Amino acid sequence: MGYVSLKTKFPNVILYILFGTALAKFLSENAILDLMGEIAIVLLFFLMGLEFNTKRLGSIAKKIWSSGLLDIVLNLGVTALITVLFGLNWYNAFLIGGIVFATSSSITAKLLNEKGRMANAETEFILGVMIFEDLVAPIFVAILIALGSGTAFTGTDLLLLIAKILGLAVAAIILGKTVFKKFEDLLIKLEDEDIRIALLVGIATLFGGLAIYLGLSEVLGAFLAGVMLAEIGKVERIQTSISPIQDLLLPLFFVSFGTTIDLVHGVPYAGLLVTLVVWSIVAKVLVGIIGGRWYGLTKRVSLRAGLSICARGEFSVVIAALAAANIKVFSGIYVIIAAFIGMLLFNYAPKITIMVYGKPVKTKKNLRPPMF
Repeated sequence: MGYVSLKTKFPNVILYILFGTALAKFLSENAILDLMGEIAIVLLFFLMGLEFNTKRLGSIAKKIWSSGLLDIVLNLGVTALITVLFGLNWYNAFLIGGIVFATSSSITAKLLNEKGRMANAETEFILGVMIFEDLVAPIFVAILIALGSGTAFTGTDLLLLIAKILGLAVAAIILGKTVFKKFEDLLIKLEDEDIRIALLVGIATLFGGLAIYLGLSEVLGAFLAGVMLAEIGKVERIQTSISPIQDLLLPLFFVSFGTTIDLVHGVPYAGLLVTLVVWSIVAKVLVGIIGGRWYGLTKRVSLRAGLSICARGEFSVVIAALAAANIKVFSGIYVIIAAFIGMLLFNYAPKITIMVYGKPVKTKKNLRPPMF
């Protein structure tokens, strides 16, 4: 499937999910596959956390917070309201809202690179929005797990949950600035790559396990473990050791998710599915148009940015994995459709922008010769 994706330039996430769906009869409830997929997600969020030391987190928050909040309101909040209007309960409504909220970082970043748009004016804004979503995603997953525990969830429980999240985050930052300050020196001394990998995977899974022990999500713990080690500065050595393991295991997570999608009984909530596919495209384009203007982009560039952030993928699947059977099938179908449409909109974003605003006018510099 990876080879097919490479040759066709079709998102590999979709192919892995479809592959799992095709083999669901043989691979459903496979303990080894599920375990490998869970470790892959822990390593994914661990590597993501390595990109965010506390200084970078602060600078991103200052520039993108208004656009990020707009993203939450339109894609999570309004989607949840629409879902409730279709008769689902509030828990499932917010779960589906989270699925719609998360742009696919892997698909979007891959397309930006392949289409030669990394130097474009809108790219910094797009990456900023995705980073904001990446920060919100693990916290949102932790809240969903607490809400879905089956027990009554009161205001006190919410405050306790927030306190646990803040406590774990503060502990990670303090450890990063004290105990792990010289961690890079230790990695250099560890010449054996096997030991280095075991140590790093151990730190990620240990923090993930600590988060589960506190009633939070393992992805939040893994993300904070990455933030903790990001304080050492140069993280390339860590990324070099962990990335191959994550790359090997991550497809198994999507295959595992695909095995849970049962299409024998048809598409559940078909009306809601069509409505959310349309709304989710409109909402992301609005985030680009309005948020891009707040960010300082021109109308033309803002529209192009909005059309480029419609793809859903890996984080939507992570959130969908928390759902019950029908919602999981619904979510899987939505992710496949949204990823495909998002990829098309990304490819045609420059042409659509020209159709709306016309070709950009090139201003000629004043070539008048100097006066002597």
